[in-house]
Amino acid sequence: MKVQARPGFDAFAEGPWNALVSRAAAPSVFLTWQWQIGWARAFAAECPLRVLSVYDDAGPGGDELVGLLPLFEETPGVWCPIGGGDVSDYLDLIAPAGREREVWAALLEWRRGRAETWALRGLRPESPTLAVLPELAAAHGLAATAEVEERCPVLPLPESWDAYLAGLSGKDRHELRRKMRKLENELPGVKARSVAEPEAWDAALDEFLQLHRISRVGKARFMDERMDRFFRGVFEELVRFGWVRLWLLEWQSQPVAAFICLEFGGMVGLYNSGFDPAHAKVAPGIVLLAHVIRDAIERKIPVFDFLRGEEPYKYSFGPTPRDLLALRVAPRGEEGSAAPAATRRVGHPTW
Repeated sequence: MKVQARPGFDAFAEGPWNALVSRAAAPSVFLTWQWQIGWARAFAAECPLRVLSVYDDAGPGGDELVGLLPLFEETPGVWCPIGGGDVSDYLDLIAPAGREREVWAALLEWRRGRAETWALRGLRPESPTLAVLPELAAAHGLAATAEVEERCPVLPLPESWDAYLAGLSGKDRHELRRKMRKLENELPGVKARSVAEPEAWDAALDEFLQLHRISRVGKARFMDERMDRFFRGVFEELVRFGWVRLWLLEWQSQPVAAFICLEFGGMVGLYNSGFDPAHAKVAPGIVLLAHVIRDAIERKIPVFDFLRGEEPYKYSFGPTPRDLLALRVAPRGEEGSAAPAATRRVGHPTW
C-alpha cells in the first residue's frame, strides 16, 4: 500500500472517484466527487486541503485506487472531512467494502509522527471505521474517542402504502389522515408534483429557495449568498445523475410547500424544506411529506431517511432513531471531545 497526499481535487477524475464510492459498504451522495468538490469550493476556499489517496501496488494491475480520505484543516492542526457538519450528513473513509482495515492501516502509517488531530464526523453506527480505527490507532500510539454527534431518524419502507399506514400508531395514523383531509378541504385542488429533470430544475429550485427563505427568519439567514451558490451548483450536478428530486405542493399554480430529497444508494433522504407561512395552519409540509413517502414506497425504494435532527414531526411518521457519531483521532493526552460544535443545518420547520 502507498499513500499520496494532494492539496486539492485536480488529480482526481469523477469516474474513478465515484466508482470507489459505489464499492463502499454504505455509499453516500455526500461522498461523491460532485458533492465533495462542490462543498470544498463553497466553504473551504481559504482552508488548506489534503486529499489522501491509497493505492494497492501489489495487485495484478498495480496502483489500484482503494481508498480516499478528503480532509480540510478546520483549525490549526485539526483536520476534518471535506463536507463539514452543516450541510453533509454522512461522511467516512471511501474504500471498498471489506478493505477498510488495510486502508486505515496505511493511512495511520502515513501520518506517523504528525502531531495533528483527525476529527471525523457523520459516521453511521455500522461504519467499519468505528470498528477498526480505534484499535489501529492505539497500535500507533494514538487515542481514538467516539461520541454521539446527532441522530438521524430512519424509516424502512414496506411493500405498500396501506401496509405503511397500518404500521403507524393509531394516533399518528389518525392525525395524518386528518391533516390530509383538512388541507384538501381548505385548499381544494392542491396537488403534489416532483421535478427530477435537468431541463425543469432551475425554475423549480427558484421556487424552493423562495419558500425556504420565507419559512422563518433562521432559514433566511441560513440561505445566504454563499449557501445559495452551493445549492445551485451542487444540485445542478446531482440532478444530471438522478440523485436529487425536488417536490412541490401547489395550490392555484403557486407552491405552498417544497422539499429537496436526495436519492442515492437505495434510499430517499429528506434534505431540506420550505413552506409558505400563510398556510401553516393546514400543515402543507406534513401533507407533502406523506406524498413523498408514498411515492418512495410505490417506486420500491427500501429506506426513507429523515437525515440529521430529531424534530418531533419526523417521529410521527414512524422512523427509528439512528446515532450519528464523531470520532477524534489524536496523540495521547490531546483527545478532547469527539463531537464537533458544528453549525446546525436549518433544514426542517416545525409544522
